[in-house]
Amino acid sequence: MATLTIEQLKAGHTVLAEFDYEPRPVARGYANRTLYINLSDNTIKSKPVTQQMKDVFTGGRGFCMWLLWNAVSPDTKWDAPENEIIIAGGPIGGTTAYPGSGKSTVVTVSPLTHSVIDSNVGGYFGPYLKFAGWDALEIQGIAEDEVIIVIDGDTGRVTIEAAPLEPLDSHLIGPRLTEMYAPSGGKDRRFVSVVSAGAAADHIRYAMLNFSWYDVRREEVRVKQAGRGGAGRVFRHKRIKALVVRYSGMKGDSNNPADMELIRKAGQRINREIKENDPKQNRMAVVGTGHLPPIMNSFDLLPVHNFRYGMHPEAGSLDVSVWEDLFTQGLPEGCWYGCGLSCAHAIDDFQLKTGPYHGQVVRVDGPEYETIAGVGSNIGVFDPLVIAEINFYCDTYGVDTISFADSVAFCMECYEAGVIDEAVTDGLALHWGNAGAALELLHQMARGEGFGVTVGQGVRYLKNRFIKEYGADPGFVNDIAMEVKGLEVSEYVTKESLAQQGGYGLAIKGAQHDEAWLIFMDMVNEQLPTFEAKAEALHYFPMWRTWFSLHGLCKLPWNDVTPTDNNKTAEPNKVPEHVENYCWLYEGLSGKPTRPADLIAQSERVYNFQRLLALKLGFGTRAHDYPPYRAMGPVTVEEYESRAERYDRQLRENVGVDPGGMTTEAKMAKLREYRQAQYEKLVDAVYLRRGWDANGVPTPAKIKALGIDFPDVVELVQAKTAGG
Repeated sequence: MATLTIEQLKAGHTVLAEFDYEPRPVARGYANRTLYINLSDNTIKSKPVTQQMKDVFTGGRGFCMWLLWNAVSPDTKWDAPENEIIIAGGPIGGTTAYPGSGKSTVVTVSPLTHSVIDSNVGGYFGPYLKFAGWDALEIQGIAEDEVIIVIDGDTGRVTIEAAPLEPLDSHLIGPRLTEMYAPSGGKDRRFVSVVSAGAAADHIRYAMLNFSWYDVRREEVRVKQAGRGGAGRVFRHKRIKALVVRYSGMKGDSNNPADMELIRKAGQRINREIKENDPKQNRMAVVGTGHLPPIMNSFDLLPVHNFRYGMHPEAGSLDVSVWEDLFTQGLPEGCWYGCGLSCAHAIDDFQLKTGPYHGQVVRVDGPEYETIAGVGSNIGVFDPLVIAEINFYCDTYGVDTISFADSVAFCMECYEAGVIDEAVTDGLALHWGNAGAALELLHQMARGEGFGVTVGQGVRYLKNRFIKEYGADPGFVNDIAMEVKGLEVSEYVTKESLAQQGGYGLAIKGAQHDEAWLIFMDMVNEQLPTFEAKAEALHYFPMWRTWFSLHGLCKLPWNDVTPTDNNKTAEPNKVPEHVENYCWLYEGLSGKPTRPADLIAQSERVYNFQRLLALKLGFGTRAHDYPPYRAMGPVTVEEYESRAERYDRQLRENVGVDPGGMTTEAKMAKLREYRQAQYEKLVDAVYLRRGWDANGVPTPAKIKALGIDFPDVVELVQAKTAGG
């Protein structure tokens, strides 16, 4: 089909509903309104942000949790009209004086986990949404036909527009809508941000959302991803093609803080550190998270063949120098104004070898570490150009690269083990390293056909289907199915880090490392020798990282560049100087004297409330807090024997068993018994530290102390505590 002009696309739009509002300045980080839209009846209205919302839920992810709590019932499913997609930045979000201040959070009931999911994302949408007049965007209902929602912060107008002609794939729709709604074209495109999914989001459960930003140097629209949990599937089920926000009044003090000088003080300190230390530390401005593969490989932490192993002799193909050569160097790569960390790298002038855009020259945003490890070593692919191609198509089709990688890796292992065959895979030989088959699965997801659509339902769906339909051994497939709560595991091997096993298993939304990344503290540096120490880390770090999502902040400026003397501090993993920066940021914004404990208190309220929301939806208890055994130890004889010296030593020193004369299977059974018992002790210690009961439910005393003892919350906790 011929490519339609912008004028032809716009002519196809029909305004279904419109809402006018008064644009007004943000006050100390808050617009003090949320925008509610119901697509079933085309309702558009403004809802107030109350002082109680700000005091209890702070902003960002907290606002999302409160809004979703009030929208859903215990029976709400992901595809129900009452399920919502909620997007919010946060009160500090949009600050240009401090790096990494352009994040927002997406919250919904997940098609993968059937529980509450949150996913953070960069790009311009979150800050522009707030400065356009809205602390959060709350979308409910299901449209009759394809729609685009447009929020014009310059004119104070919101429209729901029928949009039958726009293409779905994000690398096409993002630029076209940016041009359509940019006031005068050219550099004015930087005032527009677009949220879109892609063709695969109509068919798979782990579809994601792309949030755009305009790269002025390249004169191109680029994207960041809200990848985890399937928000893109909900988006498309509601028949949303895109969200558009326009705002051209950006200034350095648009948040109207109480003390701009204190914010500048924090920004000047961290920006000086980035300039001086990043070139000598992780080189984020050169390779971003692409610096991680060789580090992970050297510590036996790089996932290989569905997390069976932690290193591979071909891992050098994924080394830092490879990505440094592929990434276009010399251009600012920040996904929000003022971020000197500049980690949002891209491969320009990349020629595609497969799929509907075969032969076209495109720009690939990324890949980042999770993608490199996931669609690289975890499925046995060590060709960086193939990884880049998969990354491009995942982005434009709206596919989460982590969930895609783990789903393909699971199927490849099942294929190699004889659990499934080519009769099941529609003729695809899913051997390790078959990049062509992996790409074909991806293209099938976008076309809505073949085994690719089955793979697109996620690891939990796949394991249950293989057991039910193909007679797979439940013990084996459950052990190797790398998901927790239905969410696929992010790309780190955790067999030798009990704390990180807890970081995955105890994460409220599922196995995502953005709550607690403790492998180095626990395994490499041996800083967490006791259960109490591990529990303290599994309290502090999820609370600390939650705080970023309340305020619209990226975590990378916190710990991916550090002060020169950071290792001399009492708690270097907390980066105390940067914690002080964030206290200055919040105090500068709010005018309230701020200590680190105040920041943790903000997070603890929201974190516990999210656990309660999961509980309301039928989850949020101990039964859901377990990782698969492969995250704990070796599942197969080959795994054990590949690290036999290590495991035999652990049997002698930790378990008190002499492995001499024992079969590998017998040694595996003893090691498993020990490791699972260790995990149970860890769970007990973490629940105690968090103020939860033995079943993982926040206690009545805890919710009262946190000030979240609303009547319906108390009723829920009492029912669950009583065995309900």
